[in-house]
Amino acid sequence: MKKLLLAAALLGSLMSDAQTSWAPAGERIKTRWAAEVDPAAPLPEYPRPMLVREKWMNLNGLWNYSLTTAGAARPNGMQGQILVPFPIESSLSGVQRRVSEKEALWYETTFEVPAAWRKGNDILLHFGAVDWKTEVYVNDLMVGSHTGGYTPFAFDITPALTAKGAQKLTVKVTDPTDKGYQPRGKQVTKPSGIWYTPVTGIWQTVWLEPVPVQNHIERIATTSDIQENVLSVEVKTSCTAGDRVRVRLSAEGTVVAEGCSLAGQPVRLAVPDARLWSPDDPYLYDLVVTLERDGKTIDRATSYAALREIGRERDAFGIERMTLNGKPCFQFGPLDQGWWPDGLYTAPTDEALLYDIQFTKRLGFNMIRKHIKVEPQRWYYHCDREGILVWQDMPSGDMATGKWEPHRYGAGTDAERSEESFANYYKEWGEIMDFCEVHPSVVVWVPYNEAWGQYRAEEVAAWTARRDPTRLVNPASGGNYRPCGDMLDLHNYPEPKMYLFDAERINVLGEYGGIGLPVEGHLWSTEKNWGYIEFKSPEEVTDRYVSYVEMLLDLVKRGFSAAVYTQTTDVEGEVNGLTTYDREVIKVDVDRVREANERLVRSLDR
Repeated sequence: MKKLLLAAALLGSLMSDAQTSWAPAGERIKTRWAAEVDPAAPLPEYPRPMLVREKWMNLNGLWNYSLTTAGAARPNGMQGQILVPFPIESSLSGVQRRVSEKEALWYETTFEVPAAWRKGNDILLHFGAVDWKTEVYVNDLMVGSHTGGYTPFAFDITPALTAKGAQKLTVKVTDPTDKGYQPRGKQVTKPSGIWYTPVTGIWQTVWLEPVPVQNHIERIATTSDIQENVLSVEVKTSCTAGDRVRVRLSAEGTVVAEGCSLAGQPVRLAVPDARLWSPDDPYLYDLVVTLERDGKTIDRATSYAALREIGRERDAFGIERMTLNGKPCFQFGPLDQGWWPDGLYTAPTDEALLYDIQFTKRLGFNMIRKHIKVEPQRWYYHCDREGILVWQDMPSGDMATGKWEPHRYGAGTDAERSEESFANYYKEWGEIMDFCEVHPSVVVWVPYNEAWGQYRAEEVAAWTARRDPTRLVNPASGGNYRPCGDMLDLHNYPEPKMYLFDAERINVLGEYGGIGLPVEGHLWSTEKNWGYIEFKSPEEVTDRYVSYVEMLLDLVKRGFSAAVYTQTTDVEGEVNGLTTYDREVIKVDVDRVREANERLVRSLDR
């Protein structure tokens, strides 16, 4: 994938102030990558690695912002500058200010469309993610609105553009956080314990691209049949009109398969001697997709694909096990919350985003549970390349629970949710699935965490499986047990325990551990730091960690097929990470942990 130079003049006169007016706000700890943030071009990497076009323009940088009451008209002037795409509550935004449910956050900037883009093209404006309700205006004309805090969306802004010169972009955002029913993960207005600082507004890259007027490629997704060595490529286009889609699959620069179909129909490619993707060998094929009309190329994009299969089977003792590429695979990894002391939801740089994944691999894990958050597509791209299995949680919302009784079959009662709330749940969960399912690293869907908003779990599990039958469904990780989906998932702190068993499903330990170690000088706060169990030295933490792995090795024989350790990093007041919140101090003996983890990961090998 080509890395393109970005247009530094996008923000006009605002950019001349960027070097001098922006600085991280607040005095809390920061990561080493905070010093590498360039206010003229923050997060400059191409944001959509699964569908790459050469022409694009990054709009990240210093924008103007203002806060008004939620129902107020657009402000005549702005109150200051904010560094997009860092949320306003974060240090790296340069603002670090809370937004209440009664306020609206307004953004404003300008950009210019290159003259070469205009002929025969529409101009799309992309947002990686905005939390939560968004209205977008170009030159004071509304071009679209969106609800949902975790997935990308785009608008065709061509009709709103002036013939030349600077174009004004205005964005309005409202976000009720925990005062609303929408998915919001661990964001709360009063952070404490396991609940964290809220995130409002733009928190992923904003960008432009030109696409052909007559038709263009919108989405590329693949599924594989490893028994037949066939890769099926589905290419969604903006219209069909009898156009053709052509796909070329390459390995190490050599074409291994080609195919063509009418637009709207999958292209099936026979892949000889297919090299299967796994954490041990995360092999990715290159894809080139062209859209053709009357023998001429209309649009072209590059992507990548992997052949791999996730499944389940009974072992010789009748225990349901997860399989990867037809072989039993014990999946073991940390609970990864994806929070940053300086950027909150937004990693300060792409290098930082990659660091957590590589750190996880370094410790000998083969899986990450992405905990009630969705990451930018580059995070999943890194997981695909590095070779890590991903369990994708649905961010929790509307969390007023009925009764939580995870230790008894069929016990507990559902949360109370309105039909409006539940309809929005389905909308956002479907969008998250559509966004994540193009990545081979994602292997398990987790619709609910514990009993947080758990509602009609049987229905949700069945709906999730119908929408994507190629992955496993963990219906409620640690929640009230319902006999549905593919898994029974237990939570227990601090040590591993098996207190329920379902002979018809895969049995997993979705959370355990939480071994705490506060490290002076690397704490979010000097007060109210906690872990589920706490020690005073890395040696003690490592000893207890390894002892828990030994317990798990015994529980594997009794039926566990996966486990999730809490957690990758400290987060705000939680000090139970394998590393500190600023990623500066690793709190365990890496060699001892890796050796123990690798034994557990290999425990089902045959």
